[in-house]
Amino acid sequence: MIELSWWQWSIGAFCAFLVGVAKTGVPGLGILVVPLMVLMVGNAKNAAGWLLPVLCIADVFAVIYWRRQTAMWRLFKLAPWVIVGVVVGTAALSLDERTLRPIIGAIVFAMMTIYLVRRWRSADAETPSHAPTYGVTTGFASTVANAAGPVMSLYLLSKRLPKEEFVATGAVFFFILNLSKVPIYVWHSMISMRSLAFAVFMIPAVVVGAVSGRWVIHRIPQRIFEACVIGLTAISTLMLFR
Repeated sequence: MIELSWWQWSIGAFCAFLVGVAKTGVPGLGILVVPLMVLMVGNAKNAAGWLLPVLCIADVFAVIYWRRQTAMWRLFKLAPWVIVGVVVGTAALSLDERTLRPIIGAIVFAMMTIYLVRRWRSADAETPSHAPTYGVTTGFASTVANAAGPVMSLYLLSKRLPKEEFVATGAVFFFILNLSKVPIYVWHSMISMRSLAFAVFMIPAVVVGAVSGRWVIHRIPQRIFEACVIGLTAISTLMLFR
């Protein structure tokens, strides 16, 4: 049995619920889970290891639901650079977490600013995106902190995808990326039997969140959806500096 206090179980269940919502309805919301998991586990590196199995479980539900609405061809240019970012992130896992997190936050903030400026200058045209920058940053941030949500959200926003394709494409992308990180986390002793057992206990909360996310995505207008993604990205980016 996992020995956690009532408040740790409460935070864990809330995080699992948010992950479920993020995977099927409100991308960007999941990044809020990162600092909460650190609070629950007490160590940033271990928190990433506890969170990854929960993310993988939620990814399964998201892929099953959105599998027919993906636009994965949009990510062909991104994929090689994501691999580069994962390699760099794997090497960086030995560095101090307090050094890595502000770097990620600064990168995401800069990219969000660039996106908003380009969007303001050309409201009707598709915003140009730089696959190398987005790809390396996504792979790096995901590997070191499960914090690639804001970067990927900005990349998909730049593609002007309908909200359904936006969520579907992100779901399949992170399903593949998160599974590829499992052996890396095992190698660094970040995943244990305790973290796997915790993920199993969190399945009901993930399911409730996934169902809630499906309800939300079909009832929110496209403009409000994009505003929410940008707003959550900004908030979560600030939390990375803590």
